[in-house]
Amino acid sequence: MLLERTREVADATRRPARIAAGVMGGLFLLAGILGFIPGVTSDYSSMALSGHYSEARLLGVFQVSVLHNLLHLFLGVAGLATAWKGARFSRLYLLLGGLVYLALWFFGVLLDFTTVDKLFGPIPFWANFISFNGIDDWMRFLVSTLMLSFYFVVRPGRGVPE
Repeated sequence: MLLERTREVADATRRPARIAAGVMGGLFLLAGILGFIPGVTSDYSSMALSGHYSEARLLGVFQVSVLHNLLHLFLGVAGLATAWKGARFSRLYLLLGGLVYLALWFFGVLLDFTTVDKLFGPIPFWANFISFNGIDDWMRFLVSTLMLSFYFVVRPGRGVPE
């Protein structure tokens, strides 16, 4: 009886982390799929393999490329897989994903500064490997804030190990 109650408490404390990772994974998966649908993605025919050369825009706002969409699909599958695997993996996904998106935001903000161009010359094409522009950079900041907030809000499960 006590072990059963302990297992219920453990499952209840692990559930929020799994739900958060599943929600983020579902959103990434949705963004990746929608990025490949003409009509939802404007200028679909001008989609490039990678980088800022692509003129395709998801919902007419966010610049996307084939690589960018594949990255979203991968992150979506990873989020759903970690949600299925357990709370510990879900929290790790939220932490690592949040930190990567924070680093991408910071890198994008640095690329946007004109002082970089003045100090070091033109930015090489390989430095802009995924679309870095104002709206995409701030979306990355929002995503990183959301993922890191989920990581710090949902606590690890208690009680019976997974």
